[in-house]
Amino acid sequence: MSHFRKILVWQKSISLVTKVYKATRTFPKEETFGLTSQIRRSSISIPSNIAEGFGRESDKDLLRFLNISVGSLFEMQTQLEIAKNISYLKEEDFNNLYEDSREVERMLVSFIKKIKDRTRP
Repeated sequence: MSHFRKILVWQKSISLVTKVYKATRTFPKEETFGLTSQIRRSSISIPSNIAEGFGRESDKDLLRFLNISVGSLFEMQTQLEIAKNISYLKEEDFNNLYEDSREVERMLVSFIKKIKDRTRP
């Protein structure tokens, strides 16, 4: 398999992390070690786990790390929803981030299915 940097879902998730960092810059300073940190860490976990899975020896390990990426994505979506509900994120910013995250979600789910299909006898 090619290098993880060539995988579109990794590229899209890197773009998502960048957007998350920009959006969370305006969060209150008291959230630096709270919600801001949580959202950023969960977003970073998405492409990081894709990359780590590619560094493993087997499709089984790759699938495990791709599934961790999905979990991190859902965690980030939840945290973004909370940030919107407490008015840290404007509705428009939330919608843009959420739509980007849904695109990454669909791509990850599709990629997982592709890997599972090729590992079946």
